[in-house]
Amino acid sequence: MTSVSVLDSPIGLLGVRVDDDALTGVHMGEPGWEVRTGSREEELLAAEVARQLSSYFAGERTAFDLPLRPQGTVFQREVWEALCTIPFAETASYRDIAEQVRRPAAVRAVGQANGRNPISVIVPCHRVIGASGALTGYGGGLDRKQWLLRHEADVAGRSARLPL
Repeated sequence: MTSVSVLDSPIGLLGVRVDDDALTGVHMGEPGWEVRTGSREEELLAAEVARQLSSYFAGERTAFDLPLRPQGTVFQREVWEALCTIPFAETASYRDIAEQVRRPAAVRAVGQANGRNPISVIVPCHRVIGASGALTGYGGGLDRKQWLLRHEADVAGRSARLPL
């Protein structure tokens, strides 16, 4: 079964998808989700996802503790795992991630995998910036990326060191 719910957040509506025993999607700004009630376990997990996201947006949480199962290629999953190692309120470049997954020449492929991240916010693709330190493309829009980075900097008690 699958549970699909919608959560209101400071960056707009988030669609949350839970399949069986894991979170498989958090998507931004897509109207027309078909909300579906899943099994009892899926509904409990969806409620926990909503609780943790709400706590993050309230500045009370800096890390997530959820079972994740993003669907993608082996390379994409390696990139998404690497994204999860970027500390809260910090950033990494696409090159940093390419080197971390042991494919230093795959900077562009890392960017594409980053853009296909199905579990936004929780798998922090918003923490990836250009080599120059500039904000670069973001599937949810640069305004959301900027908001997330500024929010994390504020929660961490430091000023954002980006061209925000």
